[in-house]
Amino acid sequence: MDLDGNGTLDRAVEMEGGAGFAQLAETSAPSVSAPVALLLAVAAGLAVANAYYAQPLLDVMADAFDLRHAVAGSIITLTQVGYAVGLLLVVPLGDLIDRRRLIIGQLSVLAAALLVVALAGRAAVLFAGLAVVGMLAVVTQLLVAHAASLARATERGRIVGIVTSGIITGILLARTVSGTLSDLYGWRSVYVASAVAILIIVALLAVALPAQTRPSVRVSYGRLIASVFTLFAQEKVLRLRGALALLIFAAVTTLWTPMVLPLSAPPLSLSHTQVGLFGLAGALGALGAAAAGRLADRGFAERTTGIALALMLLSWLPVAMLHVSLWPLVIGVVVIDFGLQAVHVSNQSLIYQFRPDAQSRLAAAYMLCYCVGSGGGSIASTLVYDRFGWTGVCLLGAVFGALALIVWALARPRVASAC
Repeated sequence: MDLDGNGTLDRAVEMEGGAGFAQLAETSAPSVSAPVALLLAVAAGLAVANAYYAQPLLDVMADAFDLRHAVAGSIITLTQVGYAVGLLLVVPLGDLIDRRRLIIGQLSVLAAALLVVALAGRAAVLFAGLAVVGMLAVVTQLLVAHAASLARATERGRIVGIVTSGIITGILLARTVSGTLSDLYGWRSVYVASAVAILIIVALLAVALPAQTRPSVRVSYGRLIASVFTLFAQEKVLRLRGALALLIFAAVTTLWTPMVLPLSAPPLSLSHTQVGLFGLAGALGALGAAAAGRLADRGFAERTTGIALALMLLSWLPVAMLHVSLWPLVIGVVVIDFGLQAVHVSNQSLIYQFRPDAQSRLAAAYMLCYCVGSGGGSIASTLVYDRFGWTGVCLLGAVFGALALIVWALARPRVASAC
């Protein structure tokens, strides 16, 4: 079916099988096996880690390409810009074409882009390569949407929680892996190793990734992309959860982006390996994803969100004690990442309850908010650190956390009554 001038994508989907697909997703979707869920989680974690490998390497990359610290911080922002472009232009295709083939193809091209970064001889090539890597790393959202569509309604929160745990673990362990490999073999080895890992996961997914049955709807690419924005106007839950995603990821990026600078500078003078170990502490927060998924399946997503947001705000107190001791920082990292996972999974569990015909576009719309928050947090935190130091960074992060809690508290009654 092609849309005419008076049609809309959402109307076409509804008429051409959206309702039938919703029924299929809710009543006849097979249970996702544990090995497949684990493979999806590993694939998502390996892919998204590429957008974060550079965080503990900002100083060594700055030295290699003779960049100022403020400019080096833009490496992270540029990757997030690429991620945002991929969310808008690539992820929605999962509602239009075979999502399985899209996932495998995108991962294959990602491996090639990683090799470009590893071989970059000039800053311009490095920046361009990292932007492309960010754009292709959005395959993680296709994996989440695919997992949600394969799962039964009664297990969707749990499955989304498993895959999201893989994503967050990948994000956090990326710092440990990149720091260690950089100290041992140089920063370029990080991207070579990642390319190899991605190619291995491509081979495994080609064998094990389940296909998806969904209605055939043919629309123009332009209408597909435009519909990402109309979803914000149509879905109250998406608007609220998108706003929360923007604020919580801005807060967490505010913590992680400049943290390498005080940790690697005197008097602490930690190595890249030691800085990367903080990712292990943050990885404990991935436990929040699995727990939040189970609670969402039981109907406690809203309550989980409120508690998690409060914990994220409180975590800035120990984080601010960095120059007193490293242990409060460790505690703060664990708490803020635990809260992040709980809110993130609760968000996705609620969003994927609506419009099963548009799950890839829902993922794109929601994660665009994440990109705005992450990119903004990266820019703001590096600028604030240059002028006000670590105390200024902590105050900025606390502001983001407080705003998230206020937005949730004010909007929750209206959303609850609407749903």
